[in-house]
Amino acid sequence: MTSRNPRDSRLRLVSPRSLATAPRAVTQRRTRRPAPRPPEGTPPPAELARMARTGLSDAARVARWADAALRPGRDGANPDGKGTLSDATAERAAADLGLTPVQVRADWDTARLAGLIEVHGGDARPGWRLRAWSRDDSAVLRGWVALFDAWSLAYPEPADREPAAVAEVVSAMPQVLSFLQLSAGPVPVDQLLDLLGQRVTELRTERCEISYGPHPGTDPAPEPAEVPDTPLAPLLDWALEALASVGALTCGDGQATLTALGSWAVWVKLEQICVAAQSPAGNIEQSAEDMLRGCAQLRPNAARAEYRAWLAARTVGGAVTELIAAARGEDALTRGLAFEALRVVGAPAEPDVRAVVEETPLRPYALLWLAEHDGYDPEDAHEVLTRAESTWLWVDTAAAVADHGEAPLLVRHLESAVQPTVPALLDEVRAVGHPRTVQVLVALAAAHPDPALAKAVRRAAFQVHTGGS
Repeated sequence: MTSRNPRDSRLRLVSPRSLATAPRAVTQRRTRRPAPRPPEGTPPPAELARMARTGLSDAARVARWADAALRPGRDGANPDGKGTLSDATAERAAADLGLTPVQVRADWDTARLAGLIEVHGGDARPGWRLRAWSRDDSAVLRGWVALFDAWSLAYPEPADREPAAVAEVVSAMPQVLSFLQLSAGPVPVDQLLDLLGQRVTELRTERCEISYGPHPGTDPAPEPAEVPDTPLAPLLDWALEALASVGALTCGDGQATLTALGSWAVWVKLEQICVAAQSPAGNIEQSAEDMLRGCAQLRPNAARAEYRAWLAARTVGGAVTELIAAARGEDALTRGLAFEALRVVGAPAEPDVRAVVEETPLRPYALLWLAEHDGYDPEDAHEVLTRAESTWLWVDTAAAVADHGEAPLLVRHLESAVQPTVPALLDEVRAVGHPRTVQVLVALAAAHPDPALAKAVRRAAFQVHTGGS
């Protein structure tokens, strides 16, 4: 016997999650690919993280001081858009920490390069890595790799050298570092200088676009101007000193040796290059939308590897613009996956994500992204959403499941609603005005095994369709 009245079916309260969880629900299980292993002898991640914490302890100390002492409304970073410290603040920090102002500024710059301090406009604030510094080894290692990537900014370049020559050396150093990593031991600096010279010559040759042979009807091309030869030895010394200053290598007795952290970081970079050269699922040359659709059939870890490969082959700005455009489309699953890819981008995507907060379809996703970027635990990030925003996200996720998943998954999705009862859910779903509301409710009614609940859902779908109450 069934009741003619809608049942007040209790829903299990589950923290609402973003559409990021949808791929797990709507895709089939795939075999995991084995993760590449670092070279033999590389310390475990926990030991590498301990080394990184030790090397960045001074920078973390200044960042924590700034977090405690430079609250909003107080004098802090100089509002010049560069995140530099004012003289007064540097002296204050030096007095509090027992350092000199010069040391404070150096540690502040290191903290910025490692992501312990982030600059937004003219304001500096603690980075998410500082929040996770004591408990998350991966955050620590990412911070150290960010500093390693910025080695040429961490140590002043020679003032008496041509900027073009400095740029050539910076471009050539990855090959030098790769040679050091493969050597797995001390390498004479003279040998590194020869390698640097060869690589700089290759870079100059690659840039020289001279036609071979005369073209009919045109004057012979003029001979290229001679480029003054800049001695590379002083620039190599500078590069090695800069890398030593960030803890990537050691120099002594005319030899250079990568540290354990430096060797691991170079290996990580080589793996990224390999991933970029051939993405795991072959989506690297696709548009953002097509790449995301290809990733819909992958498990989360495999999808993130694909995002990294796709991003590595593009400029950050262009990739973020493409992902935002894909998120504006009609496919709710693509929308959620686009913001998952933006999570892989990280801090550089913040201005673009913040810019779409007022766009209704993207607002819940953008707010969750920003909350996690600001240090919220992903399980708690939903707390930044209003009830209406959570309901909109619930409908959008249901649309993704209805389009790409199976009926039982849509029924289980009912459990993630913030409303405690089905009638309350239906009332609020109707109120938020999501354009897919009718289709979602019809699909849910067709999938649900409870006849009375299915009838109530169908009635709600009809009322939304006709504009009735």
